[in-house]
Amino acid sequence: MKKDPYQIIKNQHITEKTQMLEGLKNADSNVSVRRCESPKYVFVVDPTANKQEIAQAIEEIYSDRKIKVVGVNTINVKPKARRRRGRAGMTNSFKKAIVTLEKGDTLETI
Repeated sequence: MKKDPYQIIKNQHITEKTQMLEGLKNADSNVSVRRCESPKYVFVVDPTANKQEIAQAIEEIYSDRKIKVVGVNTINVKPKARRRRGRAGMTNSFKKAIVTLEKGDTLETI
């Protein structure tokens, strides 16, 4: 049974680090950074999804822009210990996917 792409891709993960990663495609400060021509975006995904399902879901969600996923790297983020009002607890664990698109493709709104 095929999964709904919106169940696989939860949302785009936006932090300072991911914004920097997305901006590397426009950077030309030095030679090693200039090689990062393919745009990369980070998403929070379903923990049971594999790389092929993630790539298909991204291409299906953004089919109107005709993007092509070149690569997917996944990271399982473990929960961290936190204290709140004196009580010990844990943050939630989740799975991130770093999606590399073909050179020239973009997810930004025009």
